[in-house]
Amino acid sequence: MTHQGRIGLPSASALYIAAVLGTGILVLPGLAADVAGPASILAVAIVFVISIPLAGTFAALAARFPDAGGVATFVRLALGPTAARMTGYWFFFGCGFGAPVVATLGGEYLAAVVGLTREWIGVVGAAFLLLAIGLAWIGLRVSSGVQLGLSALLVVVVVLVVASAAPAADPANLEPFLPHGWAGVGLAISLFVWAFAGWEAITHWASEFRNPRRTLPLATAIAVVVVGAAYLALQVATVMVSGARGGSSLVPLIDLVAVTLPGFGPAVVAGIAVIVVLGVLNVYIPAFGNLAASLGRDGDLPRWFAPGAAGGEVPRRGLLLTAVLCLGYTAIRFAFDLDLEVFVLIHTSSMVAVYLLGMVAAVRLLDRFTVGWWMAVVSVVLVGGLVVLAGANLLIPAILAVVALVITLVTRKEKAVV
Repeated sequence: MTHQGRIGLPSASALYIAAVLGTGILVLPGLAADVAGPASILAVAIVFVISIPLAGTFAALAARFPDAGGVATFVRLALGPTAARMTGYWFFFGCGFGAPVVATLGGEYLAAVVGLTREWIGVVGAAFLLLAIGLAWIGLRVSSGVQLGLSALLVVVVVLVVASAAPAADPANLEPFLPHGWAGVGLAISLFVWAFAGWEAITHWASEFRNPRRTLPLATAIAVVVVGAAYLALQVATVMVSGARGGSSLVPLIDLVAVTLPGFGPAVVAGIAVIVVLGVLNVYIPAFGNLAASLGRDGDLPRWFAPGAAGGEVPRRGLLLTAVLCLGYTAIRFAFDLDLEVFVLIHTSSMVAVYLLGMVAAVRLLDRFTVGWWMAVVSVVLVGGLVVLAGANLLIPAILAVVALVITLVTRKEKAVV
């Protein structure tokens, strides 16, 4: 029987594009150019290639095992409860470090539109989070038409920025190509995991897709092409116009259009950026709420958080925990004026850890020698390379893994006593 969810192919493709392209276009081209110079173009190409089998594997998994728990559910089925607990904690508590990044970008771009002082950026960022949490709390999801419009706006931003920057492109900015050596390329690759993340977030929505076995692979293919082309084009434009100076501000897209379209260009880009931030939060906040509820259901969080884990329900208790987490991380970031790059790297390192166990689970769950299985095998090798690049940034995921293991040991001891 065909699964009758509410999300069809156009909306599914829009969700993917919004989740993956999302806020990365607002800041990553500049950050990557700052750490790797012109070689950041190579970093984007590498992560794009890695993302193809990764996205395909997640689509295959979500189509076969649709559940609000997403990757944690896949890992539980293949590797057991302790590994699943680690995966859930990495995604929820580790990837949650991305919340201050999204909040900061919303504040920065809105400040650029209306001329707010720096002191207001944190307040505006928190307001973005509260709005998204409030919409999720009352169960209000962005309609299919609006989500399609958001994804179209994302593509418009890319086309506008690249086209406006073209006249100012200077091939001389490609030299020196490796100003920071291959170590800079490795750091840019780690940063750009953020840019190509999002395939796993949609797995938490899989139970709401109409005919997921057909919809997920097609939506994934569409999003891979759109996202890959967009990031490559933006990175080339950033380097050709600004060289290694691309990371000089947190609003690099405005800097680019200001070169050839002063006045209305920056205002248009900043306005669209604000809409993009809200759209991305509309995808991630409900996904985090669903995950918290599924972790409560499976005993990895207190069972008080379990209500709302079933498809179509609103996980309000999970959203409450999501609010505490996201707003807490954001408050820490602004209270101590911490570098945004730190939060990006913690987020991406946690994501890489999730990917690794997710791909290992896929090798065990998917039918051998199918296309999905081969993509999983390739992804295990590629993600292993990302783990090596993550290096010291894996500290937070390592701590969360120890916590998960301790909970398992304590639980087993309590059961043995009983």
